[in-house]
Amino acid sequence: MFALKSQALKSAAYLLKTQTIHAGFHKGATCYGAKVAVVLSGCGVYDGTEIHEASAILVHLSRGGAEVQMYAPDVSQMHVIDHSKGQPAEESRNVLTESARIARGNITDLAKLSVTNHDAVIFPGGFGAAKNLSSFAVDGADFKVNQDVERVVKEFHKAGKPIGLCCIAPVLAAKLLPGVEVTVGHEEEEEGRWPYAGTAQAVKALGATHCVKEVTISFTSGQPG
Repeated sequence: MFALKSQALKSAAYLLKTQTIHAGFHKGATCYGAKVAVVLSGCGVYDGTEIHEASAILVHLSRGGAEVQMYAPDVSQMHVIDHSKGQPAEESRNVLTESARIARGNITDLAKLSVTNHDAVIFPGGFGAAKNLSSFAVDGADFKVNQDVERVVKEFHKAGKPIGLCCIAPVLAAKLLPGVEVTVGHEEEEEGRWPYAGTAQAVKALGATHCVKEVTISFTSGQPG
């Protein structure tokens, strides 16, 4: 899981450092003033947004000086998981309401997200991407995508603006953008390092290209010299 979570750090850092005219970011600079939408899918790795990934993304964007607005669809979760037991619970929850826990209440219905108001969009991982933003967890390669998620991904792609997808979320792009290149890390499990490597096969089945990538983390000590 560490390797997969670390992809969140890389995705956020990429949006801060990569060169793209449309978003106003350029190599070696911060993204001060850039307006970035972060799309959540609930609260909790097994039935919503992976909180560590969301936090890592928000920290990187904050350090870069971006203006962040969080969104989530106003729909019911597929189901609720008791995270202390890893088992389904007999209750129902709303994706927008649960996502507000991560956003500290500052969240907007995804239906109101407009590409004209943002320079980039990021989707953290967590099974909510495969259960609440889409039906990938149930339907595999034949899955459907929430209509607002589909609209947002296609509009940002058409506008040439960066789209960040963490952990399992790249399957959304694989479904919606024919021929796209994405990565979920490696294509084989490798003794627990890539526990969701099988997702790569689904990416290929959707007609996308899967790029095998290692996780690279660099730290700045803050010390002179």
